[in-house]
Amino acid sequence: MHEQIRQQASAFVAVVGRPSVGKSTLLNTICGHKISIVSPVPQTTRNRVRGIYTDERGQLVFVDTPGFHDSERKFNNHMMSLIRQTVEDSDLILRVVDLTRASGEEEETLSSLLESEADRTIVALNKADLVADSSLTKAPENAIRVSATEGDGIDVLLAALFAMAPEGPHMYPDEFYTDQEPAFRVSEIIREQAMLRTREELPHALYVETTDLEEQNRGNVLVANATIYVERESQKGILVGKGGGMIRLIRENAEHELSDVFERKVRVHLKVKVHPKWRTRSEVIKKVVT
Repeated sequence: MHEQIRQQASAFVAVVGRPSVGKSTLLNTICGHKISIVSPVPQTTRNRVRGIYTDERGQLVFVDTPGFHDSERKFNNHMMSLIRQTVEDSDLILRVVDLTRASGEEEETLSSLLESEADRTIVALNKADLVADSSLTKAPENAIRVSATEGDGIDVLLAALFAMAPEGPHMYPDEFYTDQEPAFRVSEIIREQAMLRTREELPHALYVETTDLEEQNRGNVLVANATIYVERESQKGILVGKGGGMIRLIRENAEHELSDVFERKVRVHLKVKVHPKWRTRSEVIKKVVT
């Protein structure tokens, strides 16, 4: 009797969890590249960001989602609908839990949302390097302790996901590690740098739009034109800084990060504009959160 050989696995994996549990860092570690921006500010991730991992076992397409946060605000409601849609559309669910934080109301709400999805959910207990024992009194059977920053447990996590994934063809070429458009990546890196430097003043009051990308010097240089939008003139002043010092710092650090991402020199032309109450405007929210 011939042993049945399993074909390659292929799956979309929704990555869900509360804000600041380390979803984006975990995605970056798994894929070996910077896919999702990271900052200490909760709900840094606003969009469904795809990272692609491929090896001899098959291909997993991870979809990073905004942090699960109960709120009646229009902006947050739109992000929550994205999370629910991503869970519904994905083959598997990777729920990320922060071992250093006690389970709260949002964790319980998320548990209820995923209760009927247990057969396709794997739980990653993140930041295991910071705790001696699990802080969860009842860890799920399919829970795997990992450290997104140290890389611990990643191989075990991937093995569990591949074992659960359905068989199928690769959805992207093997060399792809993301399907993000270049303009989106530029906007996200600029937003990350702005948030890192203004996180106590206006982290969620800004969004970035990249309007033009141009290759120069036979493709060796990428030039980007981008605008940071804020809600008030006072916020614009914070971003520009004394003598333009803050906006120059944001631009220089964004250029450095983007040069690593695109593996060539990147120049950014950056300006700041005011867009009053943009977080209440549906047309802007749908453009910013996708």
